[in-house]
Amino acid sequence: MKTRRILYILGTLLFFLGLSMIFPIAWSLYFRDGDLLALVLSMVLTVSTGALLYYFFRPTDEDDPGLSHREGFMVVSFGWILGALFGALPYLFSGVIPNLTGAFFESISGFTTTGATVLSGLDELPRGVLFWRSFTQWLGGMGIIVLSIAILPLLGVGGMQLYKAESPSRQDKLKPRIAETARTLWIVYIIISIVNFIMLLAGGLDVFNALCHTFSCMSTGGFSTSDASVGQFNSAYVDGVITFFMFAAGVNFTLHYALLTGNFLGVFKNSELRFYTGLTLVAMLLVVFDLHFHIMNDLGGCLRYASFQVVSILTGTGYVTADYDKWPDLSKAILMLLLFSGGCVGSTTGGIKCLRIMLVLKHAYVELYRLVHPHAVKSVKLGSRIVYPETMASIWGFFILYLSLTAVCFVVLSATGLDAVSAFAAVAATIGNVGPGFGTVGPTLTYAELSVAAKWILSFCMLAGRLEIYTLIILLVPEFWKK
Repeated sequence: MKTRRILYILGTLLFFLGLSMIFPIAWSLYFRDGDLLALVLSMVLTVSTGALLYYFFRPTDEDDPGLSHREGFMVVSFGWILGALFGALPYLFSGVIPNLTGAFFESISGFTTTGATVLSGLDELPRGVLFWRSFTQWLGGMGIIVLSIAILPLLGVGGMQLYKAESPSRQDKLKPRIAETARTLWIVYIIISIVNFIMLLAGGLDVFNALCHTFSCMSTGGFSTSDASVGQFNSAYVDGVITFFMFAAGVNFTLHYALLTGNFLGVFKNSELRFYTGLTLVAMLLVVFDLHFHIMNDLGGCLRYASFQVVSILTGTGYVTADYDKWPDLSKAILMLLLFSGGCVGSTTGGIKCLRIMLVLKHAYVELYRLVHPHAVKSVKLGSRIVYPETMASIWGFFILYLSLTAVCFVVLSATGLDAVSAFAAVAATIGNVGPGFGTVGPTLTYAELSVAAKWILSFCMLAGRLEIYTLIILLVPEFWKK
């Protein structure tokens, strides 16, 4: 185990995470909300810790520059944990969240783009801390690990292990080298973010709110600057813009790259994108008609609120414009199922992902077909390509692990005293990186009233969901630590 190199990389990550705190410091200077000292102290401590790890554990010329898969998993998992710990400092030092459990919960929710919060009274909070809160989601959207590879090509051949470990499904290489791939994805991410920001400005938002909501929209994070979330703007235009960009953020970013480079046919032929679009439209139409027949006469209003909430839950963003916990049962059931879905692989969304769901459904159909035609030779296909049994086995393994972890955490969370509906919704919303759920963790409420134990359980769920289960769970396997 290359412990020295692991600590060196973690130090580098912390160093640049600390430097990124200069942006909330700038907003604190502008608004003079009283959080300047807390942000400066947080930056100094994070940068100093990162610099010390970088200096004392930097590799020598004799060190092997590579990283094994095991070491890649360790860097990714501990990178996110350390990032969340140091990202919690602004909340602690400013007194916005005076305890470590709540501050870590808010921080890990930001970096994992979950959007679950323990904060209320957001309209009165210091603007520097609010900006940091949204900015952590933007950093986490494409992964602080991928960011470090893009700007610091120091990982050598170990870069590929980190890239796979950070998001095992994101393996479409756009460029020959992993650093170039990560850099290209970030460029695409930044371009779309700029367009999102400009369109929000055109809708009447000030620069601060437009930036914060761009960060949490493109990362499908869902943190807002008000307790009313996006509903604070009461604008059909803003709702429409955010709905569009939430949907776009749920698309594989390699497809965005293909669009920017003119490969329209390749995008159109992508089967996962068609499935994702179809799932969105079907869910949206069902909710529209359910709302129209039960609580709203205005069909346009039904379309506005249904489309926003369906896309918000499906992509794991978690923005709110209406209290969907008071919607008819059919609408709530659809939204509950969407907590598990997520968008496309290679996007900033959480959840199981549409590609896996689509392949499982195709596999189920093939098995039914074989019952009717026992001697037929029929394979699962993705487009024109055959999906090999080994690939399907790994997908089924992920399904089983995802649902098993959900069940275990649901039972454990229920033991803390939370009612069954709220416990199930909380686990599904955090492991799917959605944020708000139902019951006592519904769209108009927070996670603040949950016990300390419940917050740590859900923090684990957020991290496991963001790292697509395997990367974190594998650290709990005894064989992982054997030589």
